[in-house]
Amino acid sequence: MSRPVGREPRRLTRWWRRRSLRTRLTVIAATAIAVSVFVAFQVASELLDWELQDTAENQLRADSRVLATNAERAGLAQVQLPPYPGSGRLVRVILPDGSTRTPAGQPALPPVSEHAGRVAQGASADLMESKDGDDDGYRIYTLRAGDGAVQVARVADDSPINRFGLGMLLIGLLCVVGGALVGRTVARTGLAPIDRLTAAAVRVAHTRDLDADIPDEGGGEIRRLIQSINDMLAALRDSRRAQRLLAEDAAHELKTPLTSLRLNVELLIRLDRRGTLDSALPAESRTRLLNDLGAQVAELSTLAAELTDLARGDVSDESTELLDLVDVVVAAATRARSHVPDIEVALDVTSVWVSGRPAALQRAVLNLIDNAGKWSPADQPVQVRLRAEGASAVLEVDDAGPGIDAADVPRVFDRFYRADSARALPGSGLGLSIVQRVVDAHGGRATVARSARGGALLRVDLPAAVR
Repeated sequence: MSRPVGREPRRLTRWWRRRSLRTRLTVIAATAIAVSVFVAFQVASELLDWELQDTAENQLRADSRVLATNAERAGLAQVQLPPYPGSGRLVRVILPDGSTRTPAGQPALPPVSEHAGRVAQGASADLMESKDGDDDGYRIYTLRAGDGAVQVARVADDSPINRFGLGMLLIGLLCVVGGALVGRTVARTGLAPIDRLTAAAVRVAHTRDLDADIPDEGGGEIRRLIQSINDMLAALRDSRRAQRLLAEDAAHELKTPLTSLRLNVELLIRLDRRGTLDSALPAESRTRLLNDLGAQVAELSTLAAELTDLARGDVSDESTELLDLVDVVVAAATRARSHVPDIEVALDVTSVWVSGRPAALQRAVLNLIDNAGKWSPADQPVQVRLRAEGASAVLEVDDAGPGIDAADVPRVFDRFYRADSARALPGSGLGLSIVQRVVDAHGGRATVARSARGGALLRVDLPAAVR
Protein backbone atom coordinates (compact mmCIF):
# COMPACT_ATOMS: atom_id res chain seq x y z
CA MET A 1 0.00 0.00 0.00
CA SER A 2 1.63 3.22 -1.14
CA ARG A 3 1.87 6.25 1.08
CA PRO A 4 0.06 9.43 0.04
CA VAL A 5 2.21 11.84 -1.92
CA GLY A 6 3.46 14.69 0.23
CA ARG A 7 3.19 12.88 3.59
CA GLU A 8 6.95 12.55 4.04
CA PRO A 9 7.66 16.29 3.46
CA ARG A 10 4.91 17.19 5.94
CA ARG A 11 6.34 14.75 8.49
CA LEU A 12 9.79 16.23 8.00
CA THR A 13 8.36 19.73 8.42
CA ARG A 14 6.60 18.73 11.65
CA TRP A 15 9.81 17.12 12.93
CA TRP A 16 11.78 20.28 12.15
CA ARG A 17 9.25 22.52 13.89
CA ARG A 18 9.43 20.37 17.02
CA ARG A 19 13.19 20.87 17.34
CA SER A 20 14.53 23.45 19.73
CA LEU A 21 15.94 26.72 18.44
CA ARG A 22 19.43 25.60 19.54
CA THR A 23 19.14 22.42 17.48
CA ARG A 24 17.88 24.34 14.48
CA LEU A 25 20.73 26.84 14.67
CA THR A 26 23.25 24.00 15.04
CA VAL A 27 21.85 22.15 12.03
CA ILE A 28 21.68 25.34 9.98
CA ALA A 29 25.29 26.25 10.83
CA ALA A 30 26.57 22.77 10.03
CA THR A 31 24.58 22.63 6.80
CA ALA A 32 25.78 26.05 5.72
CA ILE A 33 29.40 25.06 6.28
CA ALA A 34 28.90 21.73 4.50
CA VAL A 35 27.38 23.47 1.48
CA SER A 36 30.17 26.07 1.50
CA VAL A 37 32.85 23.36 1.63
CA PHE A 38 31.15 21.40 -1.16
CA VAL A 39 30.89 24.47 -3.40
CA ALA A 40 34.49 25.42 -2.62
CA PHE A 41 35.60 21.86 -3.43
CA GLN A 42 33.79 21.89 -6.75
CA VAL A 43 35.23 25.25 -7.75
CA ALA A 44 38.73 24.35 -6.54
CA SER A 45 38.60 20.97 -8.29
CA GLU A 46 37.61 22.57 -11.57
CA LEU A 47 40.36 25.17 -11.26
CA LEU A 48 42.96 22.53 -10.31
CA ASP A 49 41.90 20.24 -13.14
CA TRP A 50 42.03 23.14 -15.61
CA GLU A 51 45.47 24.19 -14.36
CA LEU A 52 46.90 20.64 -14.50
CA GLN A 53 45.42 20.07 -17.93
CA ASP A 54 46.76 23.40 -19.21
CA THR A 55 50.22 22.58 -17.85
CA ALA A 56 50.17 19.09 -19.39
CA GLU A 57 49.08 20.43 -22.78
CA ASN A 58 51.81 23.06 -22.76
CA GLN A 59 54.34 20.37 -21.97
CA LEU A 60 53.00 18.18 -24.78
CA ARG A 61 53.32 21.07 -27.23
CA ALA A 62 56.89 21.80 -26.13
CA ASP A 63 57.95 18.14 -26.43
CA SER A 64 56.23 17.84 -29.80
CA ARG A 65 58.08 20.87 -31.18
CA VAL A 66 61.43 19.39 -30.11
CA LEU A 67 60.58 16.02 -31.71
CA ALA A 68 59.23 17.68 -34.87
CA THR A 69 62.43 19.71 -35.25
CA ASN A 70 64.56 16.57 -34.96
CA ALA A 71 62.28 14.74 -37.39
CA GLU A 72 62.56 17.45 -40.00
CA ARG A 73 66.36 17.33 -39.75
CA ALA A 74 66.84 13.56 -39.79
CA GLY A 75 63.65 12.52 -41.54
CA LEU A 76 60.61 10.86 -40.11
CA ALA A 77 61.89 7.37 -40.88
CA GLN A 78 65.39 7.89 -39.47
CA VAL A 79 64.80 10.25 -36.54
CA GLN A 80 65.96 8.71 -33.28
CA LEU A 81 63.04 8.37 -30.88
CA PRO A 82 63.73 8.85 -27.16
CA PRO A 83 63.56 5.62 -25.18
CA TYR A 84 60.48 5.01 -23.08
CA PRO A 85 61.32 5.98 -19.48
CA GLY A 86 58.80 3.60 -18.02
CA SER A 87 56.13 6.21 -17.29
CA GLY A 88 55.10 9.67 -18.29
CA ARG A 89 55.61 10.81 -21.86
CA LEU A 90 54.86 8.58 -24.89
CA VAL A 91 55.85 9.46 -28.46
CA ARG A 92 54.89 8.27 -31.93
CA VAL A 93 55.80 9.24 -35.48
CA ILE A 94 53.22 9.07 -38.26
CA LEU A 95 54.87 8.35 -41.60
CA PRO A 96 53.54 9.62 -44.96
CA ASP A 97 52.09 6.21 -45.80
CA GLY A 98 50.08 6.19 -42.57
CA SER A 99 52.31 3.74 -40.70
CA THR A 100 53.73 4.62 -37.30
CA ARG A 101 56.99 4.35 -35.39
CA THR A 102 57.24 4.08 -31.58
CA PRO A 103 60.18 3.53 -29.20
CA ALA A 104 60.96 0.01 -28.17
CA GLY A 105 59.17 -1.14 -25.04
CA GLN A 106 56.66 1.69 -25.07
CA PRO A 107 53.01 0.73 -24.41
CA ALA A 108 50.79 0.88 -27.43
CA LEU A 109 48.87 4.07 -27.94
CA PRO A 110 45.30 4.14 -29.28
CA PRO A 111 45.09 3.93 -33.07
CA VAL A 112 45.68 7.14 -35.01
CA SER A 113 42.41 8.99 -35.27
CA GLU A 114 40.96 10.31 -38.48
CA HIS A 115 41.63 13.91 -37.41
CA ALA A 116 45.25 13.11 -36.53
CA GLY A 117 45.63 11.45 -39.94
CA ARG A 118 44.50 14.65 -41.64
CA VAL A 119 47.19 16.56 -39.70
CA ALA A 120 49.78 14.11 -41.07
CA GLN A 121 48.42 14.70 -44.56
CA GLY A 122 48.80 18.47 -44.12
CA ALA A 123 45.10 19.35 -43.71
CA SER A 124 45.89 21.17 -40.44
CA ALA A 125 48.94 22.13 -38.42
CA ASP A 126 48.24 20.44 -35.10
CA LEU A 127 45.62 18.75 -32.98
CA MET A 128 45.03 18.25 -29.24
CA GLU A 129 42.70 15.39 -28.41
CA SER A 130 41.74 12.96 -25.66
CA LYS A 131 41.60 9.25 -26.36
CA ASP A 132 40.66 6.21 -24.32
CA GLY A 133 42.94 3.20 -24.42
CA ASP A 134 42.49 -0.32 -23.16
CA ASP A 135 43.23 0.61 -19.58
CA ASP A 136 43.96 4.34 -19.43
CA GLY A 137 42.92 7.59 -20.96
CA TYR A 138 45.41 9.63 -22.98
CA ARG A 139 45.95 13.26 -23.85
CA ILE A 140 47.56 13.27 -27.32
CA TYR A 141 49.03 16.22 -29.21
CA THR A 142 49.67 15.80 -32.96
CA LEU A 143 52.01 18.22 -34.77
CA ARG A 144 52.72 18.34 -38.51
CA ALA A 145 56.37 17.49 -39.24
CA GLY A 146 57.86 17.02 -42.75
CA ASP A 147 55.61 14.76 -44.81
CA GLY A 148 53.93 13.30 -41.73
CA ALA A 149 53.44 14.17 -38.09
CA VAL A 150 54.73 13.51 -34.64
CA GLN A 151 52.61 12.72 -31.60
CA VAL A 152 53.38 13.17 -27.92
CA ALA A 153 50.96 11.74 -25.36
CA ARG A 154 50.57 11.44 -21.63
CA VAL A 155 48.41 9.15 -19.59
CA ALA A 156 45.56 11.09 -18.00
CA ASP A 157 46.41 11.13 -14.29
CA ASP A 158 43.55 11.84 -11.90
CA SER A 159 45.53 11.08 -8.78
CA PRO A 160 46.23 14.76 -7.92
CA ILE A 161 42.49 15.54 -8.16
CA ASN A 162 41.65 12.46 -6.08
CA ARG A 163 44.19 13.36 -3.42
CA PHE A 164 42.90 16.91 -3.40
CA GLY A 165 39.33 15.66 -3.09
CA LEU A 166 40.22 13.39 -0.19
CA GLY A 167 41.96 16.25 1.56
CA MET A 168 38.98 18.53 0.99
CA LEU A 169 36.64 15.82 2.29
CA LEU A 170 38.61 15.50 5.51
CA ILE A 171 38.81 19.26 5.87
CA GLY A 172 35.08 19.52 5.14
CA LEU A 173 34.19 16.96 7.81
CA LEU A 174 36.34 18.81 10.33
CA CYS A 175 34.72 22.09 9.32
CA VAL A 176 31.22 20.64 9.63
CA VAL A 177 31.95 19.22 13.09
CA GLY A 178 33.62 22.46 14.12
CA GLY A 179 30.76 24.49 12.64
CA ALA A 180 28.21 22.41 14.56
CA LEU A 181 30.13 22.96 17.80
CA VAL A 182 30.52 26.66 17.10
CA GLY A 183 26.85 26.94 16.13
CA ARG A 184 25.82 25.17 19.32
CA THR A 185 28.02 27.45 21.41
CA VAL A 186 26.82 30.59 19.64
CA ALA A 187 23.20 29.46 19.99
CA ARG A 188 23.66 28.76 23.70
CA THR A 189 25.35 32.12 24.26
CA GLY A 190 22.95 34.08 22.07
CA LEU A 191 19.85 32.46 23.55
CA ALA A 192 20.95 32.85 27.17
CA PRO A 193 18.99 36.15 27.52
CA ILE A 194 15.92 34.43 26.08
CA ASP A 195 16.34 31.61 28.60
CA ARG A 196 16.46 34.14 31.42
CA LEU A 197 13.49 35.93 29.88
CA THR A 198 11.56 32.67 29.70
CA ALA A 199 12.39 31.88 33.33
CA ALA A 200 11.24 35.35 34.38
CA ALA A 201 8.00 34.99 32.41
CA VAL A 202 7.36 31.56 33.96
CA ARG A 203 8.01 33.04 37.40
CA VAL A 204 5.51 35.82 36.75
CA ALA A 205 2.95 33.28 35.52
CA HIS A 206 3.38 31.10 38.63
CA THR A 207 3.53 33.85 41.24
CA ARG A 208 1.06 36.22 39.50
CA ASP A 209 3.42 38.99 40.58
CA LEU A 210 2.97 41.62 37.86
CA ASP A 211 5.01 44.23 39.75
CA ALA A 212 8.35 42.54 39.03
CA ASP A 213 9.71 43.90 35.76
CA ILE A 214 12.13 41.74 33.79
CA PRO A 215 15.68 43.17 33.89
CA ASP A 216 16.65 44.91 30.68
CA GLU A 217 19.72 43.25 29.22
CA GLY A 218 21.26 42.50 25.86
CA GLY A 219 20.69 44.63 22.82
CA GLY A 220 18.82 44.86 19.56
CA GLU A 221 15.95 42.38 19.23
CA ILE A 222 16.42 40.97 22.75
CA ARG A 223 16.12 44.41 24.32
CA ARG A 224 13.03 45.22 22.26
CA LEU A 225 11.48 41.89 23.27
CA ILE A 226 12.16 42.55 26.96
CA GLN A 227 10.79 46.08 26.67
CA SER A 228 7.67 44.75 24.94
CA ILE A 229 7.09 42.19 27.70
CA ASN A 230 7.64 44.85 30.37
CA ASP A 231 5.14 47.07 28.57
CA MET A 232 2.70 44.15 28.53
CA LEU A 233 3.23 43.62 32.27
CA ALA A 234 2.62 47.32 32.86
CA ALA A 235 -0.61 47.11 30.83
CA LEU A 236 -1.66 44.06 32.85
CA ARG A 237 -0.90 45.93 36.08
CA ASP A 238 -3.01 48.85 34.92
CA SER A 239 -5.80 46.50 33.91
CA ARG A 240 -5.74 44.69 37.27
CA ARG A 241 -5.63 48.00 39.11
CA ALA A 242 -8.56 49.25 37.04
CA GLN A 243 -10.51 46.07 37.81
CA ARG A 244 -9.79 46.43 41.50
CA LEU A 245 -10.85 50.07 41.49
CA LEU A 246 -13.98 49.19 39.54
CA ALA A 247 -14.88 46.50 42.06
CA GLU A 248 -14.20 48.82 44.99
CA ASP A 249 -16.15 51.69 43.44
CA ALA A 250 -19.02 49.39 42.51
CA ALA A 251 -19.19 47.99 46.03
CA HIS A 252 -19.22 51.52 47.42
CA GLU A 253 -21.91 52.72 45.02
CA LEU A 254 -24.06 49.62 45.52
CA LYS A 255 -23.85 49.86 49.28
CA THR A 256 -26.13 52.89 49.70
CA PRO A 257 -29.10 51.80 47.51
CA LEU A 258 -28.84 48.22 48.80
CA THR A 259 -28.87 49.42 52.41
CA SER A 260 -31.88 51.65 51.80
CA LEU A 261 -33.65 48.89 49.91
CA ARG A 262 -32.92 46.33 52.63
CA LEU A 263 -34.19 48.65 55.41
CA ASN A 264 -37.41 49.41 53.59
CA VAL A 265 -38.04 45.76 52.77
CA GLU A 266 -37.28 44.71 56.38
CA LEU A 267 -39.72 47.36 57.62
CA LEU A 268 -42.48 46.03 55.39
CA ILE A 269 -41.77 42.43 56.40
CA ARG A 270 -41.73 43.29 60.13
CA LEU A 271 -45.01 45.21 59.95
CA ASP A 272 -46.61 42.49 57.88
CA ARG A 273 -45.63 39.80 60.41
CA ARG A 274 -47.08 41.84 63.24
CA GLY A 275 -50.27 42.39 61.27
CA THR A 276 -49.95 46.13 61.70
CA LEU A 277 -49.03 47.01 58.11
CA ASP A 278 -52.30 48.83 57.40
CA SER A 279 -52.42 50.66 60.74
CA ALA A 280 -48.74 51.57 60.94
CA LEU A 281 -48.47 52.74 57.34
CA PRO A 282 -51.33 54.81 55.99
CA ALA A 283 -52.06 54.43 52.31
CA GLU A 284 -50.17 57.59 51.43
CA SER A 285 -47.04 56.50 53.33
CA ARG A 286 -47.26 52.99 51.90
CA THR A 287 -47.50 54.36 48.37
CA ARG A 288 -44.52 56.61 48.98
CA LEU A 289 -42.52 53.69 50.41
CA LEU A 290 -43.36 51.47 47.45
CA ASN A 291 -42.40 54.24 45.05
CA ASP A 292 -39.08 54.54 46.88
CA LEU A 293 -38.54 50.81 46.54
CA GLY A 294 -39.29 50.98 42.83
CA ALA A 295 -36.89 53.89 42.39
CA GLN A 296 -34.18 52.06 44.31
CA VAL A 297 -34.64 48.91 42.24
CA ALA A 298 -34.52 51.00 39.06
CA GLU A 299 -31.37 52.73 40.30
CA LEU A 300 -29.77 49.36 41.03
CA SER A 301 -30.76 48.06 37.60
CA THR A 302 -29.29 51.11 35.91
CA LEU A 303 -26.13 50.87 37.95
CA ALA A 304 -25.75 47.16 37.15
CA ALA A 305 -26.26 47.78 33.43
CA GLU A 306 -23.75 50.64 33.42
CA LEU A 307 -21.21 48.58 35.37
CA THR A 308 -21.60 45.74 32.89
CA ASP A 309 -21.21 48.09 29.95
CA LEU A 310 -18.19 49.77 31.51
CA ALA A 311 -16.52 46.49 32.49
CA ARG A 312 -16.70 45.29 28.89
CA GLY A 313 -14.31 47.98 27.79
CA ASP A 314 -14.00 47.96 24.01
CA VAL A 315 -15.04 44.31 23.72
CA SER A 316 -18.24 44.18 21.71
CA ASP A 317 -19.85 41.86 19.20
CA GLU A 318 -21.36 44.84 17.40
CA SER A 319 -19.77 45.46 14.03
CA THR A 320 -18.74 48.81 12.67
CA GLU A 321 -20.83 50.22 9.85
CA LEU A 322 -21.34 53.40 7.88
CA LEU A 323 -24.26 55.31 9.40
CA ASP A 324 -25.92 58.70 9.50
CA LEU A 325 -25.38 60.15 12.95
CA VAL A 326 -28.74 61.96 12.68
CA ASP A 327 -30.54 58.61 13.00
CA VAL A 328 -28.56 57.78 16.14
CA VAL A 329 -29.29 61.19 17.74
CA VAL A 330 -33.03 61.05 16.94
CA ALA A 331 -33.30 57.50 18.34
CA ALA A 332 -31.44 58.52 21.51
CA ALA A 333 -33.71 61.57 21.98
CA THR A 334 -36.80 59.37 21.59
CA ARG A 335 -35.50 56.96 24.23
CA ALA A 336 -34.68 59.85 26.57
CA ARG A 337 -38.26 61.16 26.30
CA SER A 338 -39.59 57.67 27.08
CA HIS A 339 -37.34 57.43 30.17
CA VAL A 340 -38.29 60.85 31.51
CA PRO A 341 -41.56 62.07 30.01
CA ASP A 342 -41.07 65.54 31.48
CA ILE A 343 -37.80 66.13 29.63
CA GLU A 344 -37.93 68.37 26.59
CA VAL A 345 -35.31 67.85 23.86
CA ALA A 346 -34.82 70.44 21.13
CA LEU A 347 -33.04 69.01 18.08
CA ASP A 348 -31.05 71.05 15.56
CA VAL A 349 -29.34 68.38 13.48
CA THR A 350 -27.95 67.95 9.98
CA SER A 351 -26.91 64.78 8.22
CA VAL A 352 -23.35 63.70 9.02
CA TRP A 353 -22.04 60.22 8.16
CA VAL A 354 -19.62 58.40 10.42
CA SER A 355 -18.19 54.90 10.71
CA GLY A 356 -19.10 53.34 14.04
CA ARG A 357 -21.20 51.01 16.18
CA PRO A 358 -24.83 52.21 16.20
CA ALA A 359 -25.85 50.84 19.61
CA ALA A 360 -22.73 52.13 21.39
CA LEU A 361 -23.10 55.60 19.86
CA GLN A 362 -26.78 55.70 20.73
CA ARG A 363 -25.97 54.80 24.34
CA ALA A 364 -23.42 57.61 24.50
CA VAL A 365 -25.86 60.20 23.08
CA LEU A 366 -28.58 58.95 25.45
CA ASN A 367 -26.24 59.39 28.43
CA LEU A 368 -25.45 62.95 27.33
CA ILE A 369 -29.14 63.82 27.03
CA ASP A 370 -30.01 62.12 30.34
CA ASN A 371 -27.20 63.99 32.08
CA ALA A 372 -28.38 67.32 30.67
CA GLY A 373 -31.98 66.51 31.57
CA LYS A 374 -31.07 66.22 35.27
CA TRP A 375 -29.93 69.83 35.33
CA SER A 376 -32.28 71.61 32.96
CA PRO A 377 -35.17 73.51 34.56
CA ALA A 378 -38.62 72.24 33.70
CA ASP A 379 -39.30 75.12 31.33
CA GLN A 380 -35.92 74.92 29.55
CA PRO A 381 -35.29 72.26 26.91
CA VAL A 382 -32.11 70.26 26.44
CA GLN A 383 -30.61 71.48 23.21
CA VAL A 384 -28.96 68.92 20.94
CA ARG A 385 -27.04 70.14 17.89
CA LEU A 386 -25.32 68.07 15.23
CA ARG A 387 -23.34 69.47 12.34
CA ALA A 388 -20.34 68.80 10.11
CA GLU A 389 -17.27 70.85 10.90
CA GLY A 390 -14.33 70.21 8.61
CA ALA A 391 -13.52 66.50 8.71
CA SER A 392 -15.44 65.98 11.96
CA ALA A 393 -18.97 65.34 13.07
CA VAL A 394 -19.69 67.70 15.99
CA LEU A 395 -22.39 66.85 18.52
CA GLU A 396 -23.24 69.40 21.24
CA VAL A 397 -25.63 68.88 24.15
CA ASP A 398 -26.26 71.79 26.53
CA ASP A 399 -28.61 72.62 29.34
CA ALA A 400 -29.73 75.72 31.21
CA GLY A 401 -28.69 74.44 34.61
CA PRO A 402 -26.09 75.84 37.01
CA GLY A 403 -23.17 74.56 34.94
CA ILE A 404 -20.08 72.68 36.06
CA ASP A 405 -17.64 74.17 38.53
CA ALA A 406 -14.13 74.73 37.22
CA ALA A 407 -12.76 72.39 39.90
CA ASP A 408 -15.00 69.58 38.67
CA VAL A 409 -14.26 69.93 34.95
CA PRO A 410 -11.10 67.72 34.90
CA ARG A 411 -12.98 64.86 36.57
CA VAL A 412 -16.30 65.03 34.76
CA PHE A 413 -15.56 61.89 32.71
CA ASP A 414 -14.08 59.87 35.61
CA ARG A 415 -15.92 56.76 36.74
CA PHE A 416 -18.25 57.19 39.70
CA TYR A 417 -17.29 60.85 40.03
CA ARG A 418 -20.16 63.06 41.12
CA ALA A 419 -19.86 66.70 41.95
CA ASP A 420 -21.02 67.77 45.39
CA SER A 421 -23.97 69.54 43.83
CA ALA A 422 -25.08 66.28 42.16
CA ARG A 423 -25.08 64.07 45.26
CA ALA A 424 -28.80 64.49 45.80
CA LEU A 425 -29.67 63.70 42.18
CA PRO A 426 -30.23 60.17 40.87
CA GLY A 427 -27.40 58.56 38.96
CA SER A 428 -24.33 56.39 39.36
CA GLY A 429 -21.59 58.67 38.10
CA LEU A 430 -20.92 56.26 35.23
CA GLY A 431 -22.86 57.86 32.38
CA LEU A 432 -20.23 60.32 31.20
CA SER A 433 -17.47 57.76 31.75
CA ILE A 434 -19.26 55.48 29.29
CA VAL A 435 -19.53 58.41 26.88
CA GLN A 436 -15.78 58.94 27.12
CA ARG A 437 -15.07 55.27 26.45
CA VAL A 438 -17.35 55.10 23.41
CA VAL A 439 -15.94 58.30 21.95
CA ASP A 440 -12.35 57.09 22.48
CA ALA A 441 -13.18 53.77 20.81
CA HIS A 442 -14.39 55.69 17.73
CA GLY A 443 -11.27 57.84 17.55
CA GLY A 444 -13.07 60.97 18.75
CA ARG A 445 -12.80 63.47 21.57
CA ALA A 446 -15.22 64.52 24.33
CA THR A 447 -14.93 67.92 26.06
CA VAL A 448 -16.95 70.02 28.49
CA ALA A 449 -17.47 73.79 28.64
CA ARG A 450 -20.03 76.36 29.74
CA SER A 451 -22.96 76.91 27.39
CA ALA A 452 -24.33 80.26 26.29
CA ARG A 453 -27.35 79.63 28.56
CA GLY A 454 -25.11 79.30 31.60
CA GLY A 455 -25.33 75.55 31.91
CA ALA A 456 -22.98 72.77 30.83
CA LEU A 457 -22.00 72.26 27.20
CA LEU A 458 -20.81 68.75 26.39
CA ARG A 459 -19.22 68.40 22.98
CA VAL A 460 -18.25 65.28 21.06
CA ASP A 461 -16.06 65.34 17.94
CA LEU A 462 -16.05 62.20 15.78
CA PRO A 463 -14.21 61.57 12.51
CA ALA A 464 -16.61 62.04 9.62
CA ALA A 465 -16.80 59.33 6.96
CA VAL A 466 -16.87 59.77 3.18
CA ARG A 467 -19.83 58.04 1.57
